[in-house]
Amino acid sequence: MPQASAAALPTRDGVGPSCISLPARSTGAWAQVIDFLADRFPSVSREEIAARMQRGDVVDEQGEMISPERHYQPHLKLYYYRSIAVEARIPFDAVVLFQDDYLVVVDKPHFLPVTPGGRYLQETLLVRLKRKLGIDTLAPMHRIDRETAGLVLFTKQPLTRGTYQNLFSQKVVTKSYQAIAGFRAELNFPMTYRSRLVEAEHFMRMREVDGEPNAETDIEVLEVKDQRACYRLRPATGKKHQLRVHMASLGIPIRNDQIYPHHLSKEEIEQDDYSKPLQLLAEHLSFTDPLTGQRRSFDSQRRLDAW
Repeated sequence: MPQASAAALPTRDGVGPSCISLPARSTGAWAQVIDFLADRFPSVSREEIAARMQRGDVVDEQGEMISPERHYQPHLKLYYYRSIAVEARIPFDAVVLFQDDYLVVVDKPHFLPVTPGGRYLQETLLVRLKRKLGIDTLAPMHRIDRETAGLVLFTKQPLTRGTYQNLFSQKVVTKSYQAIAGFRAELNFPMTYRSRLVEAEHFMRMREVDGEPNAETDIEVLEVKDQRACYRLRPATGKKHQLRVHMASLGIPIRNDQIYPHHLSKEEIEQDDYSKPLQLLAEHLSFTDPLTGQRRSFDSQRRLDAW
């Protein structure tokens, strides 16, 4: 019997299955699969896990439903469909700017995550698009932060996905952002800022350390008003939070940044003050299409609020 895979299993209401492999029995005392799931997901009650299993939300490698009575089997792969009981709607919508046989280009609002994770599932760009367009095989070519607005590219076909994603790894995609931040007259713009970024102790943050630079950003001033300015940022690399860290390191953090230079508490960040979006916009993307040979150029229709 053919084995299932996350790609082969259908989506449900725009959500694809996640996969987890059961560890060796030596790492736990689980008589049944539900015992492991209850340990693995302590925030979900055993009763709710059993109800989801009975609904067919958990299947094995053959795509067969896992019942609450199923005996534990080390190394068995489980595929399960996530659900969130109460998920508040994010009151902003994305706009599809372009679509052909291979690509979808979307203009994302602030506050909307690109992919499911944590407390976000239905209220993510990927799931919303799958439901709106009816394309289960959509996948993002790249990511931008939940707090950042602007352009996101998606591929439609699994067979051509790697070809397009290679454009980013080969650094042949031209990207630019706009940002609103403070202005320091003693800084000489335009400038190229380089540093070495690594994961910080807190999983959400990055930090600069000594060593060979692995992050590079070109920064120019577009306009100055009072003590703030509108900047164009062109990242030559794609490190997590690169633009936010570089601007904060220059003493001009991006307006309404909740992480750099000072990290607000988890509770404060999750409050989502919609009146104070991060003033960072992925404004432009361009590249030569590797399949058609056409030059592709896309510009966001959005504008930063604080200017």
